[in-house]
Amino acid sequence: MHSLAWLLDSSIPLPGGYRIGLDPLIGLLPGLGDAIGAVMSAYIINEARALGAPRSVLMRMTGNVVVEAVIGAIPLLGDLFDAGFKANMRNMALLEKYHLDPVRSRRGSRWFVFGFSLLLALLVLAIIAIPVLIVIAIVSLV
Repeated sequence: MHSLAWLLDSSIPLPGGYRIGLDPLIGLLPGLGDAIGAVMSAYIINEARALGAPRSVLMRMTGNVVVEAVIGAIPLLGDLFDAGFKANMRNMALLEKYHLDPVRSRRGSRWFVFGFSLLLALLVLAIIAIPVLIVIAIVSLV
C-alpha cells in the first residue's frame, strides 16, 4: 500500500530535489486519467479500511482523493495541483498517524470531517442563496 502511494505521488525525481509520481502524468489523459488515479487511490483507502482505520479517518482520506480528483480534472493546472498535493502520501500519513495514536487521530479526524462538512453545507447554501438574491434584486429594480 505504501509502495503504491509512493509510486503515484513521489516516484519520479525532478531537478531541484522535487519528486512527482505517476498520478499527475496519468492525469494528463483528459477525463480518463483522473478517473484511473482516483480508482488507484480508492484501493489505498480500501486497504486502510481493511486494516481497521475508523470511519472518520477513512472520510478524511476520501476527502483528500476527492479534492485531488476534482481539482485535478482542470486541464494542466489540475495536473500541477496533483503533483503538489500528493493525496496518497497524505493518506498514508493519516493512516500512520492513526496507528501511532488512535485516540488522538480519531478525534482530530472527526473535527476535520465536521469542519469540512460544515464548509460544504455553507457552500451549498451560498450556491442556493446567491441566485435567489440576484433574482430578488432584479425584481426590485423592475
